[in-house]
Formats: sequence, structure tokens, C-alpha cells
Amino acid sequence: MSKRIALLFLAFLASPAVVAGDIRGTVKAKGWKHSGDAVVHIDKIPGVTFAAPEKHATMDQKNLVFIPHVLPVLAGTTVDYQNSDDVLHNVFSPDKCAEKFNLGTWPKGQTRSYSFKEAGCFPVMLCNVHPEMEAYVVVLENPYYAVSAKDGSYEIKNVPAGKYTLKIWHEKLKGQSVEVEVPEKGEVVADFEIKR
Repeated sequence: MSKRIALLFLAFLASPAVVAGDIRGTVKAKGWKHSGDAVVHIDKIPGVTFAAPEKHATMDQKNLVFIPHVLPVLAGTTVDYQNSDDVLHNVFSPDKCAEKFNLGTWPKGQTRSYSFKEAGCFPVMLCNVHPEMEAYVVVLENPYYAVSAKDGSYEIKNVPAGKYTLKIWHEKLKGQSVEVEVPEKGEVVADFEIKR
């Protein structure tokens, strides 16, 4: 699809005349401490390419924890890694789809960045200085996604009306895809159960 057609599609989505509904539901995580941090997303929207946002996403390092623990982004998005701790931090990923990047080590108040290019890449984020630190970036090909809250609830708003396959990603658990039909107005409910 040409860039012009993709831009027209995005303008169409942004116009007030667009018919769009919401997808909401609950994720039930079996054998896990809570039902949060699962990413529910539309698998594909055929024939449409979405440009990465100019605004960078952010992952902080605070109290020896990556915040957020799970960060979904559109392919091509640049993530800024901040250090808000009084100690040195490092960010790296051993995953090939993220080019096995290593941003080095830096002190409080500084930021380093990396751009995630490959949709379908779910790389782990680690810190060489603090091996207990771990987080994930979930790289997707469209902006229709949500991260479940600890109670399992999620909502994807303003989805163009149509039939879609909803997928779910979790760092340890697995779940089946769900077929949904988003109405022109209102919402559709899709629940997931994920387990080992």
C-alpha cells in the first residue's frame, strides 16, 4: 500500500464520521500471581500500514524495577530508557529480533534510546548491573492493543467496525486467539483464559 493511501486511511480513522466501536473484556490468568500485563491486540488489518509515532515511548528504571513491566509499541517506535535511580543502570536485550542491542551503563538523570523495527518481536529487557530486573517490549503492526490491569480487565477503544482476530501475549502464559466483530457503535466483549 502506498504511503498516500495509508495516510488517507489514518485521516479517515481520525474523522468524526468514522464508524468505530470498542473491544473490552477480561483476561483470566491461571497459575499466575495476577491477570495483569497481558497484551491483547488485533492481529492484522490487511492492506494497511501504520506509521510509527513521532513521539517516543518511555520505559523508566526506578527502585530497581523497569516501569512499565510490559510496554506494547507500534513497529518503528523509539523507546527512551530513563534512569531515575541513584545507582547505575544498563539496558540490553539478548533477542535477535531486537538486534541483541546493549545501550551500555549510565547514571541517574540520563536517557538512552532504541528503535524497535520488527513487528512480532517480544524482546526481554534486562540490566547487566541488576540481574533481577526484567521487562518486555511487545512490538505490534497496528495501534489497536491494550495491556490488561491486575484484575484482568482491558479495553481497546475506537476500533474501525469489522471482523478481526484478537491475539493475546503474556510473558509466561498462553491463550487462544478470539474472532470478534466490532460494531459500528458500541462494544464487543472478548474474554481470554491464559495458562501454561
